[in-house]
Amino acid sequence: MEIEKKYLVAECPALDGFKAEVVRQGYITSGADSIEVRVRQKGQGYYITVKSKGTMARKEYETAIEEGHFNALWPATEGRRLEKTRYTGALPDGAVVELDIFDGHLAGLMLVEVEFASVEEAVAFTAPDWFGADVTEDKRYKNSALAVAPSAPE
Repeated sequence: MEIEKKYLVAECPALDGFKAEVVRQGYITSGADSIEVRVRQKGQGYYITVKSKGTMARKEYETAIEEGHFNALWPATEGRRLEKTRYTGALPDGAVVELDIFDGHLAGLMLVEVEFASVEEAVAFTAPDWFGADVTEDKRYKNSALAVAPSAPE
């Protein structure tokens, strides 16, 4: 089970101590389908992921695949792709954050996600000042929606 909250970024923090990886991902399914199936290259790793419907809490299954499998599936994602650099770090309380700075048709968009062990923990979370608006429930900011959007939501 994946439990996460997603925020716009009000002010990009200093990224000292954050690990950066280039990510490109494409969706095999469309937004109207009952599940999301995506392929992702993250750094030197390749993955296929299946996610259930939902926003803050949903089922997620991710499996590493070989580069050849990724390359075979990538053409099926034409028109449903995004590129970003993911910066992974920690908040002072130890919570892991993933800051995504988007490229391509979403250039300028910055989102930050925090994963939680429980829904209760997510609800109790107080975001730091550099986080902007909570867009967890705004479906326009789901990666599957962003992949087909002509530009970042306003």
